[in-house]
Amino acid sequence: MSNLKPSNLINDISLLIEQSQQYLAAQANSTLTLLFWKIGRRINDDILQNKRADYGKQIVATVATQLEKLYGRSFSERNLRRMVQFSELFPDLNILTPLATQLSWSHFIELFPLKTDEARMFYALKSKEEQWSKRELRNQIDRKAFERKEIANTQIADKHPDLMHTFKDPYILDFLNLKNTYLEQDLEQAILRELETFILELGKGFAFMERQKRMIMDGDDFYLDLLFYNRNLKRLVAIELKLGKFEAAHKGQMELYLKWLSRYEKQEGENEPIGLILCAESNKEQVELLELHKDGIVVAEYLTQMPPKKELEQKLHQLLKEARERVQHKRIASQSNEQ
Repeated sequence: MSNLKPSNLINDISLLIEQSQQYLAAQANSTLTLLFWKIGRRINDDILQNKRADYGKQIVATVATQLEKLYGRSFSERNLRRMVQFSELFPDLNILTPLATQLSWSHFIELFPLKTDEARMFYALKSKEEQWSKRELRNQIDRKAFERKEIANTQIADKHPDLMHTFKDPYILDFLNLKNTYLEQDLEQAILRELETFILELGKGFAFMERQKRMIMDGDDFYLDLLFYNRNLKRLVAIELKLGKFEAAHKGQMELYLKWLSRYEKQEGENEPIGLILCAESNKEQVELLELHKDGIVVAEYLTQMPPKKELEQKLHQLLKEARERVQHKRIASQSNEQ
């Protein structure tokens, strides 16, 4: 005789039902989203012929009136025009189909106002990967997640391939609303006030542990600004905040903190702690000559305001130029070694 209790049986069956309901809901959502795309493509191809002629608009209005009577408000004139826009902004059905399995029609509507295909695809893919709700997608667009990603260059990836998806340069801390004159403790306090947003800016896997971490060495007190733990890297992350340019002395200070953390705070199974020095300016040549990456130290700039569009474009152009120069330098060095 089975030992299975009725309550356990009910729980198991309930789970099966809920999983099936979720699957059916996802299938229905995908089918509806692709239907809207096909309607938009058909209207654009057969009626508007990729133009916005007056006669085409009149026909769309007439078609919408009939469809709305038959199938409800989802087929209003406004929504039909959205469907046409949908087919224009996402012209490749092969790319759209896997997205439609995870994103709702409401998700796609949030993407329509974005100015570039790159931004739309960035948010669509991130929404799918991170399972963002419509509200979270809107929040990410509002905080300019795409622009933040674009302005962060690949210098860290060059030096730290294992940290490629963990750190950025620069970090944009506009959400702290700092005035033109502020002290390091102001910066630290502002970060703590906006800790959740700061962690979003840092990236995946970060968990806050302590501020002003006290370290006693030879009877003297030392204080680390911020201590985090990264679950993905399985290591402590020490963060020091600097108002001005990076200085060579910052390396020695961070090395000391990391060695102390390794001796007294690192737990079994964790990797060696790493350090992030956030500066107003990074002094890239000094950073490169000091080879901080060998000691597990990353230096990155922070910006207290999102740059204007023109400045942002100039910054991206400069970062691209620097990336090409680094690739060329590596190629020449490789050829020299082979000779």
